[in-house]
Amino acid sequence: MGVVRRAVVSLCFVALLLPGMSHASESFVNWETPHVHPLDLTPDGRLLLAVNTADNRLLVFDTTSRKGLELVASIPVGLDPVSVRARSNTEAWVVNHVSDSVSVVDLRRAAVTATVHTDDEPADVVFAGRPERAFITCSQVNRVLVVDPRRPDATPHRLTLKGEDPRALAVSPDGRFVYAAIFESGNGTTILGGGSLIPDAYPPNAVSDSRGPYGGVNPPPNAGDAFVPARNPANPPPPPVGLIVRKNARGQWFDDNRGDWTDLVSGVNASASGRLKGWDLPDRDLAIIDTASLDVTYATRLMNLNMALAVHPSGTVTVVGTDARNEVRFEPNVNGRFLRVLMATVDPRRPSASTVKDLNPHLDYSTPTVPQSVRNLSIGDPRGVVWNARGTRAFVTGLGSNNVVAVGQGGARLGQVQVGEGPTGIVLDAGRERLYVLNHFGGSISVVNADRLEELSRVAFFDPSPKAIKVGRKHLYDTHKTSGLGHVSCASCHVDGRMDRLAWDLGDPSGTVKALDGQNLGMGLPLPPFEAWHPMKGPMTTQTLQDIIGKEPLHWRGDRASLEEFNPAFEGLQGDDTQLTPREMSELRSFLATLTFPPNPFRNLDNSLPRDLPLPGHYTTGRFAPVGKPLPNGDATRGLALFRPPRLLAQGLFACNTCHTFPSGLAVSAQWNGAQWMPLPKGAMGESHHALVSTDGSTNVTLKVPQLRNLYEKVGMELTQKESLAGFAFIHDGSVDSLSRFITEPTFNPESDQEVADLTALLLSFAGSELPRGSATDMFLPPGPDSKDSHAAVGQQVTLSSATPAQFVRVLQFMSLAEQGKVGLVAKGMRQGEPRGFTYVGNGVFQSDRSSEKVGAYLLLAGIRTGAELTYTVVPAGSERRIGVDQDEDGMLDRDELDRGRRPDRPFDGRSLVEAEGAGQVGPVATADL
Repeated sequence: MGVVRRAVVSLCFVALLLPGMSHASESFVNWETPHVHPLDLTPDGRLLLAVNTADNRLLVFDTTSRKGLELVASIPVGLDPVSVRARSNTEAWVVNHVSDSVSVVDLRRAAVTATVHTDDEPADVVFAGRPERAFITCSQVNRVLVVDPRRPDATPHRLTLKGEDPRALAVSPDGRFVYAAIFESGNGTTILGGGSLIPDAYPPNAVSDSRGPYGGVNPPPNAGDAFVPARNPANPPPPPVGLIVRKNARGQWFDDNRGDWTDLVSGVNASASGRLKGWDLPDRDLAIIDTASLDVTYATRLMNLNMALAVHPSGTVTVVGTDARNEVRFEPNVNGRFLRVLMATVDPRRPSASTVKDLNPHLDYSTPTVPQSVRNLSIGDPRGVVWNARGTRAFVTGLGSNNVVAVGQGGARLGQVQVGEGPTGIVLDAGRERLYVLNHFGGSISVVNADRLEELSRVAFFDPSPKAIKVGRKHLYDTHKTSGLGHVSCASCHVDGRMDRLAWDLGDPSGTVKALDGQNLGMGLPLPPFEAWHPMKGPMTTQTLQDIIGKEPLHWRGDRASLEEFNPAFEGLQGDDTQLTPREMSELRSFLATLTFPPNPFRNLDNSLPRDLPLPGHYTTGRFAPVGKPLPNGDATRGLALFRPPRLLAQGLFACNTCHTFPSGLAVSAQWNGAQWMPLPKGAMGESHHALVSTDGSTNVTLKVPQLRNLYEKVGMELTQKESLAGFAFIHDGSVDSLSRFITEPTFNPESDQEVADLTALLLSFAGSELPRGSATDMFLPPGPDSKDSHAAVGQQVTLSSATPAQFVRVLQFMSLAEQGKVGLVAKGMRQGEPRGFTYVGNGVFQSDRSSEKVGAYLLLAGIRTGAELTYTVVPAGSERRIGVDQDEDGMLDRDELDRGRRPDRPFDGRSLVEAEGAGQVGPVATADL
């Protein structure tokens, strides 16, 4: 510990019991990145490692201090770290989700010594095998990278998994196997098309097919021959819609009324639903990787969202997460009961022999609401699990319920303890019989007695998140506060502010038709007639909450004028006794307004569109080449030209960009008056009026023009192939399986599969702004709303111990982008024996964390060597000062504060570090080097 302490005393990033708060919010970008394995112990148990996602740092705590858990180092890493693993007592690897990197940290020197570049959105890392290798999940591309830790710069082996979004990892007791939990595995549900009015459109109207179990009646009943709740006789006939079906253990496909659709899904008549005979949705939940051969097998049919896993001392694997009951139709029937929180046990030697238990055995789901005292027993949104050494107790964290529950080997509940807000990571210090729990939203670590399930202390750390995030976040996630059974919240489906990759039929047969009063119908363009919103709307996929504020009306149909119109869902869908108060709804609105799309993985470093993008997993649809052939590489710049006038791809009447404006894909909040686009005034709640259209032609006539920035997150359903990784994909109900399928629908007129590929490349690259804007006087090219998204280079890193030509060029590229004001650039590392920070200010000059010191770029590079590594990181424009040189944004730079005996992670209150310690506001700190 002496070496670590000396390094940290020179760092002077000290133990912290009272967190500060960032003064400015414009310098903070919220990607709402989820934790995966954010807490770890070194093998000797002396150091606790925790990621500080909001502050882009690795925190190191001394577990042996007589004063309690003591913060001894705060080490800058990449953007949005989500996992940390101790490779040894002196080395840790930190996974940086937004930076697409892993930081290799020397714990003795409290410094990053190398950066491992990964594929998109890395999530976790473990070490296993002989010889030892690092296994890194890359969630967006469904891969595991296999890296030699002795040569982290060497090209990794890429192992593709057959599942969407692999994240959490674990290792077998003997180190032979690595286990990967597939986060968005699906739950064996998919959708059958129904209601299309366009001849030869995709998907076929399977629900209306006379060979189905209801003889073509659409919508079919959900309770025998009847509807529950009963249909409102005052309503007009409901529109024909799609239908969600679930696969059972025998491979048969049933709806919620026990109607058997197997013949039309995978049987001899599968073409009636647009599928191939024998089509399957395997629902793989856990990948089992043999570290010797790199062969992969799978455990299936566990749950929809596999959130965390741990290995039992016996060698079985425990997975915790949630499973949706989305095949059950209509909001009154799923109210408060649409989801289960589960724990699965898998024997990796016999992966088909799994058991699944409900982690809330006190709930019988017979009613949507129970007393608050019963709700408080529930666990919601489980994000961490660990077993004790004897295998008699597992401890599971509830991100939404702010608790840790203890369960026995068979799943029986043994007790619980309340901790801080948003607990995620959990580790067991067996020698001290302590649990350490990282409270992600609360910015703290809870120390819990593992035997008595009693919180002993709570150690806070610095969190620069703006007040809007800290105050409003709970309204999205808190399951005890916002649901009738205490186990669900808005975030149960809008997971981490995004999606659950499912569709839900939340209509209500007993409801009433909603008029279209006050809507921006068709932007003033000549469109077919609109229809009022029927309460039996059919399935709708879960939409992301990123950048929805200011983009009203909301929902697929645009039938919610503002966020406030969702307030009844707290009672009608989540089973709560009350809705949010006006103040709470305002807090939720302010929080949601911070959610930002991350960097686009398909754009070039300078944020330009790719000109030669490989399109693996994208296939021809048969309109040109035979069906099911791989698409050629796509040129997104040519796709851009196809998307805009003079090409009018929509039946020769409109350009794609007429409705889907750049840079968001939304339609305008304006109307065409024959000569120009006239903006519409804001509504009573400050809401916008982005346009609705009536040209969908499938199940619902009146729909909002949807944004297009997360389309790459929805791939995986591919019905030209015998197998899909997802059961839902594109358009409002998820029934169009691929982007190429949508582009080749009869309403569009591309001229070749190359044009389809070019358009696909554009749609995958849509997020990132910097696209040509429209004109207020061009009917075909209206000016769209701004987009809350990120430059493609944001997060990119390079760590230098010597400046090779390639690394030098990369740093120059970073500087060029920062010079243009598109991004910020910071550098962190050791200089003359001190940990330092630098922010690029232009003209080849960096501002150091001492206000009196500026350093030329070449001079900064000249000081790089082994033991004095420097890591350059591209950050969002406007955040570079906070991340680089003024951590707490109090106007005094970090090293100036340290030189004066003050704390760089707490706004200056007029006292020195020594004075603050004497007042009992910080932990014991050695001050010899101050």
